[in-house]
Amino acid sequence: MVTSTVKRIVNLLVLTGLTLIVTGCSSTRDRMGVTNQQQPGPAIGRTVGAGVGGVTGNVAGAGVGAVEGFSGGVKSAFDNTQRVVRYWREEKTADGRMILVPENFLVDENGRVIRRVQ
Repeated sequence: MVTSTVKRIVNLLVLTGLTLIVTGCSSTRDRMGVTNQQQPGPAIGRTVGAGVGGVTGNVAGAGVGAVEGFSGGVKSAFDNTQRVVRYWREEKTADGRMILVPENFLVDENGRVIRRVQ
């Protein structure tokens, strides 16, 4: 009888062998693999693989983009970033001199004036 330890070792060796076989395949266009690339089987395989990879990548990218867009939209609804901007205007004094007088404005994240700050 075969013990469970021997079964585990055999399963591990088979899994390791399959992993080495799968990861040993050529995936770059400038490297030739084991098969003749001029034959229809490998050419169709590469085409199908590129198509499936492109579609899968686009689906994953669309999912990530949708989640990021949704989270950005939710975040923007709660964003109340404000800052104070100072503008300088010229005033003429009673003795004829020109001086700069500061005016402070509270603006939102897009630079729109909310109100004047005293």
